[in-house]
Amino acid sequence: MAYQAIDVSISYKLAQMLPKTDPANITYQNFKETYGNDGNVMFIGVQHEDVYQLDFFNDWYDLTYDILETKGVQQVLSLGRIYHLTRNDSLRKFDFKPISTKKPGTQQELDSIKQVIFDQPLFENMLFNRENNSTIMMVTLDKKLLNDKKRVALIERIKERTEQFSEKYSTPLHYSGLPYIRTITSEKIKNELNYFILLAMLVASIALFLFFRSFKAVIFPMLVVIISVTWVMGTMVLLGYKITILTGILPPLLIIIGVENAIFLLNKYHHEYKSHGNKIKALSRMVQRVGNATLLTNLTTAVGFAAFIATGNRILVEFGIVAAINIMAVFVLSIFLIPIFFSYLAPPNYKHIKHLDNKVTNVIIDRILWMVLRHRNTVYIITGVAVIIAVFGVMQLKTTGRLVDDISEKDKLYKDMIFMQEQVNGILPFEITIDTKKPRGVMRLSTLQKIDRLQDTLATYPEFSKPLSVAEVAKAAKQAFYNGNAAYYSLPNFQEKNFIMSYLPEMSSPKGQRTIIDSFVDSTLQKTRISVQMANIGTNRIQEIKEDLQPKINAIFPNEKYDVQLTGTTVVYLKGTDYMVRNLLQSLLLALGVIALIMALLFTSGKMVGVSLIPNLLPQLLTAALMGFLAISIKPSTILIFSIALGISVDNAIHFLSRYRMELKHHGWNIRIAVVNALRETSYSMVYSSIVLFFGFAIFTLSSFGGTEAMGYLVSFTLLIAVLSNLFVLPSLILTLDKWITTRAFKEPMLDILETGEEEDENGNGNNEEKK
Repeated sequence: MAYQAIDVSISYKLAQMLPKTDPANITYQNFKETYGNDGNVMFIGVQHEDVYQLDFFNDWYDLTYDILETKGVQQVLSLGRIYHLTRNDSLRKFDFKPISTKKPGTQQELDSIKQVIFDQPLFENMLFNRENNSTIMMVTLDKKLLNDKKRVALIERIKERTEQFSEKYSTPLHYSGLPYIRTITSEKIKNELNYFILLAMLVASIALFLFFRSFKAVIFPMLVVIISVTWVMGTMVLLGYKITILTGILPPLLIIIGVENAIFLLNKYHHEYKSHGNKIKALSRMVQRVGNATLLTNLTTAVGFAAFIATGNRILVEFGIVAAINIMAVFVLSIFLIPIFFSYLAPPNYKHIKHLDNKVTNVIIDRILWMVLRHRNTVYIITGVAVIIAVFGVMQLKTTGRLVDDISEKDKLYKDMIFMQEQVNGILPFEITIDTKKPRGVMRLSTLQKIDRLQDTLATYPEFSKPLSVAEVAKAAKQAFYNGNAAYYSLPNFQEKNFIMSYLPEMSSPKGQRTIIDSFVDSTLQKTRISVQMANIGTNRIQEIKEDLQPKINAIFPNEKYDVQLTGTTVVYLKGTDYMVRNLLQSLLLALGVIALIMALLFTSGKMVGVSLIPNLLPQLLTAALMGFLAISIKPSTILIFSIALGISVDNAIHFLSRYRMELKHHGWNIRIAVVNALRETSYSMVYSSIVLFFGFAIFTLSSFGGTEAMGYLVSFTLLIAVLSNLFVLPSLILTLDKWITTRAFKEPMLDILETGEEEDENGNGNNEEKK
């Protein structure tokens, strides 16, 4: 596995959330085949009072051409390389060439260039903003590099050159655009993976030492989790997967889960050794009495992750498969290696097992028993009030998401994106495709006028940037025909149209590159596009815009004559978010059903399964309420928290109820004694493991990704409520409903668990283990 893990790599692809057969995905793929990728432009912005001063402009000009010469860069547009159409009467064609073919030599020459630039309405509020002295450079990257790690080096080369410019003028440059955002987030995933692995190991090591006061109890469990991390990486390579924002959290997650296993096993080992002083007997009972319960707890945790496979979303399916496989692998490693390691070591001394007599812990457990035995009504009242408050919180929950959603608002990447939105209204692609259903239908004046009307409609939405389309090209052509007079920037009339449009260049350039025309139309001139950039708004607002815009589109372009589709990265993300949220809810219900089935194998009694799930659904409800009160929306990065937390939180219930049933048998079905004994023995492990899980998930709050950060807060909160619920609510319910739930079905489980060793002790054969 270590050899395989060498080849693990980061995914640089934009997560595909929709199935390939989904109509929205098919429309988007057809769009890319016709017009190319819509998300391959990097934006570099600057705001400075000297933008139109000679030295600043010339350095910006040099920077533009330096970036253009960078391998992997296809095109660059900026103030230093801005194109316009000029009328060439000798050839009866428009020439498409830069406004400045060389750097200006004087300020007066630059002022003339500035005036020509300002006379280009096509680029106003796209490349320049005359009101606040800001300008943006648009860098088109080779789409072949967009899904390859080579683009990291490309972005670094571009930034190395731009930062020299930034230092010279002591002014910050702002970077954005999908290729840049994806590159930076991929690198953050890579850096955070290593960071969180080390942090998780540190937290786990400190917790193990504080609990057991033994370096042996730290070194050997940590060796197990190191092996498990290696297996995670190896599994991804063997399955052909790459590290994504989700699979990147699995290694530290497996460390925490592996340590939880070690805590339950070692606590039982120490408890047994304290009672009879025989090391091999204690290790044997550790495996017999905790092994099956640990198997079920790992199985329920794996089910919580495996439920993501049912979503059909590639990134979640990969996450679910890798997580489920390796959670069970951690169990196998723990149940084999920990007994083997400790069988070779000296038995624990008093210092190592005195944690079982910890006064503080014992006082806490005594208070828990006091509440459960004497003040159950108080427990129910507190729980009832919490549920009522939670209902109000859940009612405030909203479902939304953003394309750039996992980036912290404190991050420079987010701040740069906001700068771009303020300058051009947005940097996220939103496309409208128009099929006229007739060859050369795009070039009809009536079609151009309809496109212009739709663009006027788009301008009423502040979330959209200035649109680009063949209609804008036609306006620029008319302006060029009248010698660049900006007053003529409008659609040609019927008399002007044929004459002016005949001046436009051919559909493709000699070098095979896209021209000003074929960037917006297909080869038959039947289909065209309107390209706008959208602000990073929520999916709810995107849906509102779509619903409001569609009737207006239908009024301009009748369905019987035109086929108009809304597409682009933003639209696909909207549909993908709805698809994922819907499927994640289904996967949560599936996980709940499978976990209930697994617990039914252990307890057989449906009543007991129902009672055991109540304390573990309560944390889910309170977490949803917390999200509502804190205005954390239901979205793909937060809804997966519930399945993860459910699979982990139910572990405590399984350990407690397993021990409870065994104590019932040994004490003549005395429910009160069984609850007290089960709670006294399992509460140590429940508290210890919950502390490790709480702080283990809390490390993710340090993430620079909003979704991972939210997972850290919310799962830690869920697990905190879960341990309190399983310590107080579950025993209280058992004592209150004793005769109703302790039926013959509960006494005779389908899966015999934790009783082999006990029966041997009852018959006086416990020493067989020592002889073996």
